[in-house]
Amino acid sequence: MEPELDIRQLFHVTAHTYGAWLYGDPRGFRTRHHREHVEGDYKNPPPPGTYDEEYERSKKLMKQDAVILSVEWRPIVGSEFRDRLEQEGAQVLCVSASGQHVHALAKLPPVEARHWVGLAKRHVTFELRDRGWAWSGRNEARKRR
Repeated sequence: MEPELDIRQLFHVTAHTYGAWLYGDPRGFRTRHHREHVEGDYKNPPPPGTYDEEYERSKKLMKQDAVILSVEWRPIVGSEFRDRLEQEGAQVLCVSASGQHVHALAKLPPVEARHWVGLAKRHVTFELRDRGWAWSGRNEARKRR
């Protein structure tokens, strides 16, 4: 009997809170599917002022303030993100959660990677809500109008 072939690959997985990266961000940014060439990136940002108009427009179009996780919530976000990926069958090597980003290095099957990460993101959102964390989301903003 032959051993089962492990077809999992390492993925650097990222998740971001609302408003973490905006079009025109002075730290550098990318457009969807790289449709527009943008000079610079986070290591070599574009020259100051290059995309100021685009950045200001992006901030005005936001439906709410940017979401920044407090220090108390970051371990919860990281552990719940990890736990959900592992529940799906991923091997998570490391996780880091900051105010606006979650990074993870995980072994995932390439075919399932995007789906599993989506499940983990959704799980974290529901878990935070169930633990009492609330923010002024899009639905609340619409109700106030």
